[in-house]
Order: sequence, then structure tokens, then C-alpha cells
Amino acid sequence: MNAKPHIAVVGATGAVGIEMIKTLEKRKFPVGKLTLLASARSIGKKLKFNGQEITVQELTKDSFAGIDIALFSAGGSISKEFGPIAAKAGCVVVDNSSAFRMDENVPLVVPEINAADIKKHKGIIANPNCTTAITLMALYPLHQAFGVKRVFASSYQAVSGTGAKAIEELERQVEQVVGKKAVTKEVYPHQIAFNVLPHVDSFLPNGYTKEEMKMENEGRKIMHHPKFLASVTCVRVPVYRAHSIAVSAEFEKPVTVEAARAVLLKAPGLDVVDEPDKKVYPLPLYVAEKYNCEVGRLRKDCAMENGLCFWVVGDQLLKGAALNAVQIAEELIK
Repeated sequence: MNAKPHIAVVGATGAVGIEMIKTLEKRKFPVGKLTLLASARSIGKKLKFNGQEITVQELTKDSFAGIDIALFSAGGSISKEFGPIAAKAGCVVVDNSSAFRMDENVPLVVPEINAADIKKHKGIIANPNCTTAITLMALYPLHQAFGVKRVFASSYQAVSGTGAKAIEELERQVEQVVGKKAVTKEVYPHQIAFNVLPHVDSFLPNGYTKEEMKMENEGRKIMHHPKFLASVTCVRVPVYRAHSIAVSAEFEKPVTVEAARAVLLKAPGLDVVDEPDKKVYPLPLYVAEKYNCEVGRLRKDCAMENGLCFWVVGDQLLKGAALNAVQIAEELIK
């Protein structure tokens, strides 16, 4: 791998693509050259990187010659079509969609947890689901110390997870409600402003949604823990960009709040924000645009043996997507 690799961002004009470009710049990633790729409707748009304006080009089968690493965030169907083409051209793909996550030939990576898996790649590396990645930032260090058996969790997911249009929809609906106008909806099946929707992704025959099952399926793969169980309810809330998850976890070994706090204080990429008597706990409003996730509300679970409850919050566009992808790229050039 080049010391100053040629990087491509696929889906460069989307909410995550824009954060990928910002994150490469902020973390001073040694970019030799940056190529921005998107669908035909975005051709000619200009985006800033390190003080230069870079023109967005159309994604085609021939886009990947000479590119070292391609960060993909343009949806599953684009990844399925162009990911293998890019890999064949000798480029390493870091894919933010769900297209390859459960493929046994594709490492699924949160660098703080399983960076070593990156070495096994065959041209494609997958970024996990955003809710799963944020949850595991707090759960995995606890698993290492106490051995997690199962979790029951509810997510409070920001509209950024659906994309830029969903952020616009929430803004528009808030104005409509406050201005006593009729509420219009295009992205979600119901009004999202001043409401919560217990519906993220499509429903499966078992009554869970795909998003809800990702925590168990992806969690098993990332943690190398095939018996991990997760019963999750994913909820879309009127928040712009940080996801929150309430977790009740059951462990093999007895766990105290003090022991858990000591473990979490040492965990990489995680800040303990937990002083409830001072009304201090992680809030999505304040975690937005932060690289680290935050964990708080630590308490013994009163309904489970060896149980611990916690509340973990992370920026969906950063640790949930762009930051994690850039961290994988950083590992690739080490």
C-alpha cells in the first residue's frame, strides 16, 4: 500500500460521503490524491478538501484504475455492483452498506474491537451497522471482562441514518407543525417530528426488523462470539445525527457498577459520562460531531442475574459510518 494512497469516496455527495471527506481532512489522513465519485445527477458538483475544490465524477466500471482505497457509501445495490469491480482493479473497498457484512469472506470491523480481522480481507472490508457499532463500543470491553450472554436493547435512532433527505424532512415538519400548517411526508411512512416510529428498516417474518437482527448477527461476527443473543427494538426518533441505545446486558460473571466503570474508563473511543446526581449523562445533542461514543446511566440490572444496564450514545454519521471507515483505512496503511 502506498504511503500516500489514492483514495476514492463513492457516494461523495451523500450525508455519509461528505463526513468521510471531512474526516479524512480532520484526521490528517495522508491522501496522495482524492477522487470523488457519485451518480450521474451529482456530476460536476464541487466539494472542498484541504482547501482545494474537487469536482465530483460519475461512478463507472472504469473508475477504479490506480485507486488504492475506496470508501463506499452509496447504498447496497451500488456496493454489490461496483465493490467487486473495484476489488478486481486492485483497490481495497471499505463498504458502509449492509451488502457484504455477513459474507464469510469479508471482514466486518470496528477497529477498537477486531482490527486484526482486517488482514484477512480479499479486497472488501465491511463497516458495521451504525447502531451495532455504537452499542459494541461499550458492550465489547464489558464482554472481555465479564463474558456477555445476551442483551435486551432499545435504540433511539437519529434521522441521519436514513440520509440527507430525512434530515430535511424533520426540519420541514418541525416548521410545519410550529407554523400550524399541514405536515407533508416523503421519507417516513408517518410524521417523524414530535413522534417516534418503532420501525427502522423492513420487517422480517419473525416480527423483528432487519435493523433489529443486525445487532445479534453482526455482534456475533465482530466480537467472535457465535452464541451472543440480542433482542432489540429499533426506534426512529426526531433527533438529527446521534443514535442512543438503552442496553440491559447479562454476563457470565458477576458484575458490579464499580468494576464495569473501571473497564469502561479504559475502553478506546469511549468516554464515561455518568454523574446522574448532577444530571450528567450522554445526550445525542452533545455527542453530535464527536468522534468518541459516550456511556452513562450505569446500574445493576434488577431483573437479571449478573446484569448491567447502560445508555450509550454515538454520532451516527461518524462512529456509525464515516469515522469507522476512515479508521479502517488508517489500519490498512499502517
